[in-house]
Amino acid sequence: MMRTFQLWQAAGLLAATAALGGCVSFGGAEPPPSLLSLSANQKLAAGSTQSGPQSGSLVVALPAAPQKLDTVRVPVQTSGSGIAYLKNAVWVDKPARLFQNLLSETIAARNGRLVLTAAQAGGLAQTYITGELVNFGLDGPSLTVTVTYDAVKMTDDKPVEKKRFEASEPVFAAEPGAVGEGLNKAANKVAADVAAWIG
Repeated sequence: MMRTFQLWQAAGLLAATAALGGCVSFGGAEPPPSLLSLSANQKLAAGSTQSGPQSGSLVVALPAAPQKLDTVRVPVQTSGSGIAYLKNAVWVDKPARLFQNLLSETIAARNGRLVLTAAQAGGLAQTYITGELVNFGLDGPSLTVTVTYDAVKMTDDKPVEKKRFEASEPVFAAEPGAVGEGLNKAANKVAADVAAWIG
């Protein structure tokens, strides 16, 4: 009787472990085939030099982001209230950091502005761009990626301005390559619009 009870216990433990393994990763998983990144359409040429006083510079701050974007994974809106993450789609860094870098590069190349980090500006920059990256993912039912950025512009001796920028791109499949390319296009459109607004 005791032997039978022990076998049932062991079988139950194995079943519970197998069920848990389907939901939770214990490490050792295969890495994704490749990592996604953003590439600016407008870039500074190699060897180009920008100069000027700190007081005339511009700082692009790291955007705030909702919890769904505080990860290197790509969110997928599956329904009005449901969110999943796209299989095998992994960014090289969190979307907010990638977008900050892309926006800084676009502004510097398109507008010829001296763009510094907050540390480099030492609190003396003329203009600060901050805001929130609201959307940066895929709508599953429509196969559309959307980038939404609420930008805030703070310039010395001028009123604070806030403006929402958004761009969407259709994708042919819910796959990492297609979604990454679509988000890169949408992010570049938003960055170009923000740069034009900043001047």
